[in-house]
Amino acid sequence: MIWLDRIALFHPLDFAAVGIIFVLWAFVGWRVEHSAASKPSVSKIMAEYRREWMRQMITREPRIFDAQTVAALRQGTSFFASTSVIAIGGTLALIGNAEQLAGVAEDLTFEMHPAIVWEIKLFVVAIFLTNAFLKFAWSNRLFGYCSVVMAAVPNDPNHPDSAKMASKAAELNITAARSFNRGLRSLYFALASVAWLAGAVPLIIGAFVTLFVIWRREFASQSREILLEK
Repeated sequence: MIWLDRIALFHPLDFAAVGIIFVLWAFVGWRVEHSAASKPSVSKIMAEYRREWMRQMITREPRIFDAQTVAALRQGTSFFASTSVIAIGGTLALIGNAEQLAGVAEDLTFEMHPAIVWEIKLFVVAIFLTNAFLKFAWSNRLFGYCSVVMAAVPNDPNHPDSAKMASKAAELNITAARSFNRGLRSLYFALASVAWLAGAVPLIIGAFVTLFVIWRREFASQSREILLEK
């Protein structure tokens, strides 16, 4: 079976649904990271708190609390990176046993398709999971860089390099958090893309539900209101 034959197995709505989920994934990521100053996202608000954290670290003695906080952040990235690897392995295992999956899917959707259809649908899930793993792994590495720079901040608040080094640590911390959030969004959309196994319409619904969940958490959540309180 050549690729043209495989493409013919999908309806135009399937291609539209796949396009929609990738567009929504890219859009919400861009919107969260480039939110307006008048209505910042939670991620942008937390970036300012991270800068303030590093400013306060300069005068904090000892800095055990700061070290423990970065260690906790690295543990979180390690957990999600490991989870992503396990999920990728499970997805690849399903792709390798697509015939069995086809039988289950046909019972749910009442439609008969060759195994290649289910393999391609699972491949989209694997794409999101792989991107999530890469983002979590890089986030973990960046938090490691941040911890090293934090350790290089002079203990003397009056030292001319203290503020500069603390600012570097803050920006590394923010970059690590940004990568971590990108990984989370990829996980959310990986879960949404599983809905394609039930059809194009469920995939579209899952994509918009995921967009709504992320949008609410970033722009209309109670935690955001708490962070904005003066």
